[in-house]
Amino acid sequence: MRRGMGAAPRSFVTRNGISTPARDDVRARVTDIVRAHTLYPTEQLDVEAHLEGDLGIDSVLLQSILADIGAAFQLPTGTLRPGAFRTLSEVIAEVTGQVKGAASPGTQGGVHGGASLPALERRDLAAPPELPASARNAVLTAIQAHTAYSPAQLDFDSHLEADLGIEPHTAQAIAEDVARALRLAPGAVAATGSATIRDLIEAALLAPARSGAVNGAVRSVSSPTGRDAPATDGRAGAIVDIVRRVAGPELAGAAPTDTFASTGLSQIAQERVRGELARGLGLPPSIRLDECDTVEKLERYAAAAAIHTVTRLGSATGGAGGERDEEWDARTMKDFVEERSSDLFAKVNGFRTFYRAKQRQNLYWYGMPLEGPCRNRAVLYDEVAGRRREFLMFASNNYLGLANHPKVIEAIQGAAGRYGATNTGCRLIGGTNVLHKELERRLARFKGREACIVYPSGYSANLGAISALVKHHDAVVVDKYNHMSIVDGCKLSGGQRRIFAHNDMADLERVLESCRGRVAGVLIAVDGVFSMHGDVCELPEIVRLARAHGARVLVDDAHATGVLGRRGSGTAEHYGLRGGIDVDLELGTMSKTLAGVGGFVCGNEDVVEYLRFYSNSYVFAATIPAGVAAGLIASIDVIESEPERIATLWDNIRYLEAQLDAAGLDTGGAASAIVPVVIGDDRVALEMGRAVRARGLFCQTVVYPGVAVGDARLRISVTSEHTREDLDLASDILIGSASEVGLIPPRAGSA
Repeated sequence: MRRGMGAAPRSFVTRNGISTPARDDVRARVTDIVRAHTLYPTEQLDVEAHLEGDLGIDSVLLQSILADIGAAFQLPTGTLRPGAFRTLSEVIAEVTGQVKGAASPGTQGGVHGGASLPALERRDLAAPPELPASARNAVLTAIQAHTAYSPAQLDFDSHLEADLGIEPHTAQAIAEDVARALRLAPGAVAATGSATIRDLIEAALLAPARSGAVNGAVRSVSSPTGRDAPATDGRAGAIVDIVRRVAGPELAGAAPTDTFASTGLSQIAQERVRGELARGLGLPPSIRLDECDTVEKLERYAAAAAIHTVTRLGSATGGAGGERDEEWDARTMKDFVEERSSDLFAKVNGFRTFYRAKQRQNLYWYGMPLEGPCRNRAVLYDEVAGRRREFLMFASNNYLGLANHPKVIEAIQGAAGRYGATNTGCRLIGGTNVLHKELERRLARFKGREACIVYPSGYSANLGAISALVKHHDAVVVDKYNHMSIVDGCKLSGGQRRIFAHNDMADLERVLESCRGRVAGVLIAVDGVFSMHGDVCELPEIVRLARAHGARVLVDDAHATGVLGRRGSGTAEHYGLRGGIDVDLELGTMSKTLAGVGGFVCGNEDVVEYLRFYSNSYVFAATIPAGVAAGLIASIDVIESEPERIATLWDNIRYLEAQLDAAGLDTGGAASAIVPVVIGDDRVALEMGRAVRARGLFCQTVVYPGVAVGDARLRISVTSEHTREDLDLASDILIGSASEVGLIPPRAGSA
């Protein structure tokens, strides 16, 4: 199979004397790149197919594909954005339009010979001249494209190499990008001699322009009478444009180096020119143009003002937002996924700066260590405050409190003493203990299934089961919000992944219809409880559609085991479905309600036996220790003997959710022990998380990759151990914090 840019020679057409790819060639090159990423054969790559539903291309994969397409056609960074496209034909149309636009009159260069940014249009007098701002923006865009530093992280006097780690060859590549973006002559912006960002901006401002470029040479200062002044060299073009419109007749015949006095420009006209320039540039009162007595000086001063009117490269001084806007880095974790460089570790530098800034702002505090048992109240070492603190614990998946149950702990201790620390082997070769066999029997009985296979983790259970059953000629149909372990299981299988809109059964039916005749087998894989949203899959309708289309069903009960159903056996019991008849495979993890570690898949005996020999994550991985298996068996004993724990859990869920809903917080229709506070904006979510932690509540602030960008939230995990006092205090903290960040209005009587 051809890979991306290694394609056959392409056909080109000529427009305005510039060679550009024809539409059919754009289509061929784009589909080549998509095939390289997805491994679809040509006959299955329908350009009208839905990217997610039919082709299984999610936003992360699409971002990678679009980056390759942009590079292949030399489009400016950020031209193709994942959220703008639903089908491949829309991508092809956009690329074709960009190619034609680059070759249209008034622009320089074409896609075949090196694409460039759209022409810079001169603004009205009330707006700042384009040249200084464009030079600054071009430098910032180029630096961000090559290093992932955001403007908010950079100082004008940052040394390119010493402070930012930009090596000379990268600096030169940045300079070349700046020249292309500004329509400057090749080599016009030289990295040599530009030690700092300030130097690079000034080099761009003072560089000779390419002949005919929009921000290039202003050939004359024309007066209404038709007289032409000597040609300027382009460095003063934007300023001359404003000066000409303000005082055209009085500057007729003036060169950029002529003083205003020598041209006979009156004091009133001079003040008008300076005043209009100051207004157009948006300069603060402290910036004066009194000493600028030539067009050239005005241009140079304008260039300096374009730099000095910002305290950081990303935001101007003054105005709404002030210091708060200046300090905020609007990037998200997603911005570091597709950063490209010859050095694989280059993305690390950008992420390090981003992450440390968030830590300094007390916004990222993931991974704080426990210093004792994880109960309803837990002691952690607060790495932000630098001390031990007791928190209300609402970040634990210990839904039934079994992690600290005496019977569970005693079972672990007893088995460790009898069987040792671990078996140091995989299950097929020396790693199986009698407790593993017993655990599998107990899990199968708990789920009402014939057999069970235990994996080292829930993640490896999805990887192993999906990749063992699904091959390149098959398809996995998945909910958009499924856990990443299902996503990675699909990737590992080599099968086609088709994505349906979250819990949208009409869309699922459409996707299943699109599979008919195009793939061999179909597996529908869904979360029982969606781990960041707290809602439950529409399993009865999924089962009905599966049977109608000859598909199999796998449900991941990671957050449903011990929570859903009267006995706590999971999603199938919750809906009254029959395992083995309605649901083919029930998968789960043992690191949540079951208070251990490991994963499992329950199903028909023949299927389970097949998985034992074809799940690589089972065959080639060491198994869980015998002591852990003993603890898990004890946990199942407690769930079956103390059903009141499930009843208490649900009383707590309903109580907290009712309080949050009454306060106006969006809990997203949660129907499980996961109660989200849906926020959307990353910044508001992170700031609310900080406020919550400061008040003594520990919960998860979820941003990308836990959820999509723009769907940020706090994730509240309720357990049976929480008391009414805990729930009331948690409610007060969450509501108060939401008011503090402006998510909801302050409560009556609150400060």
